[in-house]
Amino acid sequence: MNRKALAILMRTRMRQSIPSHPPPTPTNTAKSMASGDANASGCSSSTSAVREMGMVREKMHAAISIDKAEVLDSVLNDFSEGYYSLSCESRRELLLILAKDYDLNRAQVRDLMKQYLAVEVASDDTGVEEEALVSTFYRMEKSLRHALKPTYEVLFERLNTHPGGLKFLSDLRADILSIIADENISSLRAFDSYLKEKLVTWLSPAALELHRITWDDPASLLEKIVAYEAVHPISSLIDLKTRLGVGRRCFGYLHPAIPGEPLIFIEEVLWNGPPMPEYDATCALFYSISASQPGLAGINLGKFLIKRVIELVKRDMPHISTFATLSPIPGYMKWLLAKLASQLKLAEAESSDLSDHLKPYTSSAFKENMLQPGENIDLLASVGDSAEGRSGTEVLWNLLSSRNSGWSKLDNVLSAMERPLMRLCTRYLLQEKKRGKALDSVANFHLQNGAV
Repeated sequence: MNRKALAILMRTRMRQSIPSHPPPTPTNTAKSMASGDANASGCSSSTSAVREMGMVREKMHAAISIDKAEVLDSVLNDFSEGYYSLSCESRRELLLILAKDYDLNRAQVRDLMKQYLAVEVASDDTGVEEEALVSTFYRMEKSLRHALKPTYEVLFERLNTHPGGLKFLSDLRADILSIIADENISSLRAFDSYLKEKLVTWLSPAALELHRITWDDPASLLEKIVAYEAVHPISSLIDLKTRLGVGRRCFGYLHPAIPGEPLIFIEEVLWNGPPMPEYDATCALFYSISASQPGLAGINLGKFLIKRVIELVKRDMPHISTFATLSPIPGYMKWLLAKLASQLKLAEAESSDLSDHLKPYTSSAFKENMLQPGENIDLLASVGDSAEGRSGTEVLWNLLSSRNSGWSKLDNVLSAMERPLMRLCTRYLLQEKKRGKALDSVANFHLQNGAV
């Protein structure tokens, strides 16, 4: 094992072995046994947290209000380091202060809007008054634009140009998203929306570097690939080396402000059937795309990454003519089972003892043939005289909902199921919609990125 492989292995093992909450030390355990000491320790800890929170708040205010360029970097460093040292609750409190106390001045905005609307537009053939009026509007609009910018924008802008500041803003937004997931706080949502818009601008494709990740890259970067792979976890160093080797490609977006850490990366395999030389491959299959920064959620870097990679592969390997994706379809089975169950209930209601005037309301309006005639016949024939069902729909429902997967080893059953499952999956991906978008979230991502 070379030094690089050893470094990756050791770092990965160390990361996995570090507990999320360090175990209590003997000293702390002994202290907690005495109630008086425990109470005193609690008060001291609480006082320390309040004091630390106050110091970080002061550093945050200084980072926003200070105008001396020579000390700004030091102040921003102090604030970011102080923020990382805070507890989750203290971070929440600080973010709420930042979102509310450093928001825009709405009273000022209302006053400026009243002044703007109060300006009378008069007609003048000479054009002198018109020019003066336009000049007045320009000045008022400039004041209005300035008033519509929240004060915390200053902090965002300064951190963006500060070393390590973009990564800090990403971590900051990850905390915001975590809070919003539990609490619907309007000021924090507005704060998040404003920060997201800034990040979208700063992380435009023009500012990102497309980098092909190989086994020759630094161990620190390869460690990130192992840690952040979210679709198909990397099981070993051999697995990692295979994914970066012949017939495979891995590309990532890097940003100069976050060196050595891909913001997002995608993996593909060059394929045309069995294993073959790269120059014979005609298809590039994307099988994994993973993001490394939770704070960049909702910023569609994947769309641009896929398009850039396709352009690069087409340029370097003209014989690749097909680009496809092997992605999970997380909602398909749930949708299919629900459809099959509803049709079985409608069929049961239709054949029950309901009065004739009620039957149309229980069946005809919602009934549909999920299976084609040939598929129905094949499914019934595949199970023979077993008690799997009286119709192809019932057979399919019973097989898919059964905990006994023995049918998956029967070739005749698999053959009968393949055609309806593939056809219904195509329908699910392309036709089933919710608010104009594909019902399946993964399918929606790829369809929006140009998949057909």
